[in-house]
Amino acid sequence: MFTASQDRTIKRSIVSILILAAIGAGSFYFLRHPSVMDVGYRPQQPVPFDHSVHAGNLGISCVYCHTSVETSPHSTVPPTQTCMNCHVSVKRDSPRLQLVRESYENNTPIQWVRVHRLPDYAFFNHSRHITAGIDCASCHGEVEKQGVIVQKKPLTMGWCLDCHRNPDEYVIRTRPITGVDVDPAVLSRPLRKGPQNCSTCHH
Repeated sequence: MFTASQDRTIKRSIVSILILAAIGAGSFYFLRHPSVMDVGYRPQQPVPFDHSVHAGNLGISCVYCHTSVETSPHSTVPPTQTCMNCHVSVKRDSPRLQLVRESYENNTPIQWVRVHRLPDYAFFNHSRHITAGIDCASCHGEVEKQGVIVQKKPLTMGWCLDCHRNPDEYVIRTRPITGVDVDPAVLSRPLRKGPQNCSTCHH
């Protein structure tokens, strides 16, 4: 028989072990979850927008469509109006653009399927990376060579830290295709290591 004190100690130990096991399982699930790690993920989109045509063949810059990337933590999906700036006259009767026309005429958004997703507890600031002279291709691959967008990188904490620790190995410097306005002095400086403290991405 255990004394009352020993009984409480055992119960506390069991509860502590269960809590640690739950934290460990949760961390493993979220850090290794396919929505983060699914390199090659290419969902079917409502409209088969081809980046290799628009950014590749036509040379349309990233910021023409993703207008907030230089100033916002998020890179927004362009509204249908952006598409119609051209398609009101270019390929205006194409069957592939039927949903785009309906979206424009009815003032309803196209339900694009998100490709790149981070857990809710991880924070990534696009503008901070863009203004540091880091090209979109560092995380998204050479989008101008892709058709329908595919996830190119694992987006795990380890992958981000690898880049912060060894930027020369992972970072692609800003290229003209992005259309972003980066201070030339930034691009002429050597890359600096990124912060590696927890509060940088978890806050």
